[in-house]
Amino acid sequence: MLACSILMTVLIVMGVSGSGKTTVGRGLAEALGWRFIEGDDLHPQANVEKMARSIPLEDEDRQPWLQAIRGTIDELIEAGESAVISCSALKQSYRNFLVAGRDEVTFIYLKGSFDLMRERLAKRKGHYMPLNLLSSQFEALQEPEDAVVVDVDQSPAAIIEEVRRALRSR
Repeated sequence: MLACSILMTVLIVMGVSGSGKTTVGRGLAEALGWRFIEGDDLHPQANVEKMARSIPLEDEDRQPWLQAIRGTIDELIEAGESAVISCSALKQSYRNFLVAGRDEVTFIYLKGSFDLMRERLAKRKGHYMPLNLLSSQFEALQEPEDAVVVDVDQSPAAIIEEVRRALRSR
């Protein structure tokens, strides 16, 4: 368990589709004894339908989704509840909006190559995000400057342990 003196109460596990946000996020939340929130569940239905039709989301499409995630973060902080949230958070402007100057929020960037993500997405079943939208995610991605960065070319358990070590040293 992380020391209680750590300021953050919300970890946002970010990256492109296929990076392992849900798997790592769930595992990290479990290891920390925190709640896990699947950011994809906060997308408006119109966004889900658009992605399912292989149409990339625009900034305007993402705004209601980002507002829902930010509202969730606000509620967590107000309640003093710690949680891990999965959210692609591809652009710096999205991350700035989500953090809104709060020290309680830390990003965990799951970094991997296009080829690795393509391979993972090709194997994934039952998700609305089609493989052909991966290029648009990499095009939109602005790598974060102030995040815990973890290479995803390793097991989820190794990623989770690397994140925990990095958080302890912050």
